[in-house]
Amino acid sequence: MPAAIRLQSLRKVYHPDKGNGAGIVALEGLDLEIEPGEFFGLLGPNGAGKTTTIGILTTRVRPTSGQAFVEGREVVREAVAVRQFIGVVPQRPNPDRVPTVTENLLFHASYFGVPRGVALRRCVELLRTFELDDRADARPDKLSGGQQQRLMIARALMHEPTVLFLDEPTVGLDPQARRALWEILRMLHGEGRTIVMTTHYMEEADQLCDRVAIVDRGRLLALDTPEALKAEAPGGTLVELTLDGPADPVVSGIAMQPGVLSAAADGPVLRIYAERAGEVITTLIMAAAQRGRAVTNIHLAQPSLETLFVSLTGRKLD
Repeated sequence: MPAAIRLQSLRKVYHPDKGNGAGIVALEGLDLEIEPGEFFGLLGPNGAGKTTTIGILTTRVRPTSGQAFVEGREVVREAVAVRQFIGVVPQRPNPDRVPTVTENLLFHASYFGVPRGVALRRCVELLRTFELDDRADARPDKLSGGQQQRLMIARALMHEPTVLFLDEPTVGLDPQARRALWEILRMLHGEGRTIVMTTHYMEEADQLCDRVAIVDRGRLLALDTPEALKAEAPGGTLVELTLDGPADPVVSGIAMQPGVLSAAADGPVLRIYAERAGEVITTLIMAAAQRGRAVTNIHLAQPSLETLFVSLTGRKLD
């Protein structure tokens, strides 16, 4: 079966004619294939190129070079056709503020030429599915953050797209609203839709996605199932010690301590992988003090998508 989404050497440079002419490179030769019905995650920190990738695939951003295909249609040459296949949920809810919830859905359907009778039926069904039927006549600014995001998903589904794009869909939601949205996304995935989601939440990618691409600075660093990616994470617990000065002078002494698998410096942060973190923390603090550094903060993380990302990039996701 042909890929639902295909990226070939996708590159995007913003403002290439300004300053020294180099511009800001958002994507650098990205290659990806996403299968029909797959729940696919783009995982990376802010500025990694995730939103630019979604922008190109949804025809809102024009690539500098390379190609992207959605349901076999090229996103630049066949932009109108591509829009018929996709639903887009933006990072921040952007409903029309004056019309009611119902009118927001009906207006969206009219943009895609959905017949009025069909649109009315879908509107009723979607409001019920997303538990917004009691808010049908409310204005969007009267909805909670979670309700507004559910409205955005309902709106994106009014023309029955086969591919759904979500850009950081749970940013700003409280934990309860985030979990409720996860259940909605699982339901949509179970209906066979292809879903592409950007996120910088490791747990979100781990819980929802069939496969995850880890991206940073416009490049693909890793691609596999969450389970396989976590298996690639370095062994041991990640111990991050924040020091009161540069960590470089401390690395060599720390790396020699018993139980330490590896150590590296990133400014004032000392990142250590240790077999039994709880047993070595006191030793690490003392070793840092012997080299003139005091520890101001300690963070521990078990092997995970986050520790894999740190090992690949030397920095954290958030």
